[in-house]
Amino acid sequence: MAKETFTDNKRVRDLIKLMADNGLTEVELVEDKSSIRLKRDPAPVAPMAGTSPGASAVAAVAPAVAPSSPPPPAASEKPETAGPSIKSPMVGTFYSASGPDSPAFVKVGSHVDKDTVVCIIEAMKVFNEIKAETTGTIAKILVQNGQGVEFNQPLFLLKAD
Repeated sequence: MAKETFTDNKRVRDLIKLMADNGLTEVELVEDKSSIRLKRDPAPVAPMAGTSPGASAVAAVAPAVAPSSPPPPAASEKPETAGPSIKSPMVGTFYSASGPDSPAFVKVGSHVDKDTVVCIIEAMKVFNEIKAETTGTIAKILVQNGQGVEFNQPLFLLKAD
C-alpha cells in the first residue's frame, strides 16, 4: 500500500475544511519530511462561476497575489480601541458562555479582575477559557457569539475602576 502524501486532494480538502470550520486563516502541517502550509485572506471569497467547489476552495485558500492593502472596514465594523480592552490571544471562534443554555460569562456592566473568565475561544476543536488579565468593568462587547476572531482582536472594551 502506498504511503499517503500531502498532495492527496482529499487531504488538502480536509485541511481547507478544518480552516473554514474554525475560522483559521493559516495552517501548517509537518509530518516526517513532508510539510504543507495553507494561508488565506480573512475576507470571505465567493466561488467563481464555472469552477468546481474544490477548485474555488483552493483558490480561496491560496490566492496568487495578496492584496496590497486591507479592505476598508464596513460601517458596522468600526475599529473600537478607545480605552482599555481585552484582546483575543488566538485565532478561533468566540463563545460568550460555556454552553448554549448557560448564562454568558460576562455582560455589559460586569466587574472583572485578572482571574475572571470572560469567554471561550475554540481553536482546532479545543475550548480555551480566556481570562480578563486586567481589572475593570465591561463597557462594550465587540464580538458576537459564534463569530470568528483573529489574534489580538479586541473582544471587550473596559471602563477602568
